[in-house]
Amino acid sequence: MKRTTLSLIAGATALAAVTGFASLTTPDGPAAPEAKAATRLPVQRAGLVCPVPSTSEVAETLYTSYTPPSTIAGTGTGTGSGAAKGGGSGKTEQPTAQLRPAVNTTTSGGTAKGGKKAKAPKAPATVTAPGKPVTAEADGSAAPALTGAATGTLAPGWTVQQTTVVPAGGARGLLGLGCGAPDTDFWFPAASTAKERQDYVHLTNPDDTAAVVDIELYGPEGALKSQFTEGIPVPARSTVPVLLPTLTGEAAQQDVTVHVSTRSGRIGAAIAAADEKLGSDWLPAAADPASSVVLPGIPGDATSVRLVAFVPGDDDADLKVQLATTSGTIVPAGTDTLHVKSGMTAFVDLPGLTRGSAGSLLLTPSDPKKPTPVVAALRVVRGKGADTEIAFLPATAPVVARATVADNRAKGSTLSLTAPGAAAQVKITASAGSGGGTPVSRTVTVKAGTTQAITDLVPEGLKGSYALTVEPVSGGKVYASRTLALPLDGTPMFTIQTFVDDRGTVEVPAARQDLGVLD
Repeated sequence: MKRTTLSLIAGATALAAVTGFASLTTPDGPAAPEAKAATRLPVQRAGLVCPVPSTSEVAETLYTSYTPPSTIAGTGTGTGSGAAKGGGSGKTEQPTAQLRPAVNTTTSGGTAKGGKKAKAPKAPATVTAPGKPVTAEADGSAAPALTGAATGTLAPGWTVQQTTVVPAGGARGLLGLGCGAPDTDFWFPAASTAKERQDYVHLTNPDDTAAVVDIELYGPEGALKSQFTEGIPVPARSTVPVLLPTLTGEAAQQDVTVHVSTRSGRIGAAIAAADEKLGSDWLPAAADPASSVVLPGIPGDATSVRLVAFVPGDDDADLKVQLATTSGTIVPAGTDTLHVKSGMTAFVDLPGLTRGSAGSLLLTPSDPKKPTPVVAALRVVRGKGADTEIAFLPATAPVVARATVADNRAKGSTLSLTAPGAAAQVKITASAGSGGGTPVSRTVTVKAGTTQAITDLVPEGLKGSYALTVEPVSGGKVYASRTLALPLDGTPMFTIQTFVDDRGTVEVPAARQDLGVLD
């Protein structure tokens, strides 16, 4: 028995002895009541971090903030949080959901001269009630990193999408990112230190105390000799961008895995990747290391797909590579397996992968008896010649209860669902629009081993942008992503965001015994 368990038992015994509360079972006494099932309650606070959207003077950024209506009985969808102020005064706190500029942020992410704050969006994207997206614009290079939180009824499932269009220049492209929750550990396969790439890892601290961060780089031959990568300070409520090639003196590497971890504090982290020939987009963190990996929603018209994988542990990984298409699971031509050495970044190009229809890449152990956790991501290219655009698709975890991606458009949004194991039934909801419209829902069945692409679920009378929410109903695990395509002057600009479970509820264990007063 663990020491903590013994301590809890001792505490309960002392409580009963001193106060007379809680009945303890004795050999001659009544049997202890059965343990009650744990209940799930909505979270009361959720925090998010958005990095500096762009350093381009011609960048146009749209923030879309959204909280889905509650599905938990008794929570309602109104604006009251139900939390009383002042120890039973009867008043309720007004829930909020708002992002504010990080302190002393400049366009390069450093401290502004003279301590001046960077310009905030024209109007903060402030959600006032669940069910309707709210947008805000921030153009040019002055847009800062943002941090903030949602409370009360606006907290469960709160999401913010950051979408930036850069029409010209070295960072040309459509850059999309779901603003992430602060954490302490991040993996980024598919980063690069190549000469044609400018990859910045953005470290943003939302808290009132400083964070200390370590960054590790791994290439195809193993760990890259690094400098200035240990103990990087990130001041309170500030952001620090770090150009990856400046962290190592080794030769440029086309494919690099980046590991970001904190010694103290927590941060938001994302990589802004700009390729001088292919375009630019955000590279989000991959899902935690797992022996089976799913990368859902590769566009059907992708002209180039590169898989990048890394093994954080001590054992090598032998992976079976499969593609879940709209009709079933197949083996990509010429690539049925991938060997990934421990501590080394592996990559493989997958030419002609999707052949006109959306698909999802599945990585599983070649030998089920030898599962080895890996992290993985895809670099996806659409278009040819000078009219190309790049996006990244990291491995993602299944949607457990609910997940949302905001900022969808009437034309250009594709929802991809995949069920790599058993068939699954999924409820999809398109919210009201940011400027008006009526929500619509649909329940679909995703056949086992397939990917289903949905483009026609749009709110009635839509004005503005809308959010898509995915909720598993029954069956096997479901993985999802959204592709947003906004062509510009012949360039097929696009970005892909995965659906990450919103963790809108928390499990609260019920008391094992009735703590009523003894007679």
